[in-house]
Amino acid sequence: MQFPREYVAYMAKQVLKRLTKADLIQYDQPDYVTEVMAQVMLDELSVEDRINDEVRKILEQYGDEMKQMGATYEEAFKIVKKQLVRDRKVIL
Repeated sequence: MQFPREYVAYMAKQVLKRLTKADLIQYDQPDYVTEVMAQVMLDELSVEDRINDEVRKILEQYGDEMKQMGATYEEAFKIVKKQLVRDRKVIL
């Protein structure tokens, strides 16, 4: 994830402030809503990190085969990541 957690919490607070000011949402527990919003944002922003971790695990399993085929780690990483993103229909 490219953003610090504190910045994500700040962004969540600002989004909620703007939505409230525009009368697009109403809520009774601002701290709870801000916390939930920040967690959702963190989850979405960390999707790429989770995919990268999974790609690394996959490539660890096939390291010997990659060496035999002459594939570089970087090339294989890009290919596997691209396939996982496509399979999961994720937008990065």
